[in-house]
Amino acid sequence: MTTLNTRTWNGLTIPTAGTYAIDAAHTRVGFVIRHMVVSKVRGSFKDVAGEIVVAEDPLASSVTAVIQAASIDTGVADRDNHLRTGDFLEIEKYPELSFRSTGLRAVSGEEFTLVGELTIKDVTKTVELALEFGGVAKNPWGQEVLGFTATTEIDREEFNVTWNQPLETGGVLLGKTLKIEIEGEATRQA
Repeated sequence: MTTLNTRTWNGLTIPTAGTYAIDAAHTRVGFVIRHMVVSKVRGSFKDVAGEIVVAEDPLASSVTAVIQAASIDTGVADRDNHLRTGDFLEIEKYPELSFRSTGLRAVSGEEFTLVGELTIKDVTKTVELALEFGGVAKNPWGQEVLGFTATTEIDREEFNVTWNQPLETGGVLLGKTLKIEIEGEATRQA
């Protein structure tokens, strides 16, 4: 039987202190935006890297992540290419999006609030993510892995992503609110 490096905290089984690397192959950084007022478009970023440091005091734990803007993928090449231009992410000037946590609060059970600084196009804003801790397991190769889900909503215009088009029938082509949905795994490094 494999032993995990875990402990009990507030009735929850969590990892002992250590550093975890975000596993890009098992992490999805997705987004959803309203399109033409009546539907939603989904996409994701394929290239993400980062680190989770689990502290002795679990609420002192931290997260950093960097996303390569060019890795945006909505399943439509022309749209993705437009999203890479100055109308949206302007990847030549701002090749990365980043997140650095500044605080963690317990909510209930495996639910937490992760507070941090999100930077898009050199604009940094404080955001709060609803974080769900998924647990700890060993993968088939003997590596300890933790899982998590995080969601938040941002106003894209606050990050200077303001391109839009009015619709003949009223409203605009794209909503201001961008929902961010993250499903991830991280592998213990130390």
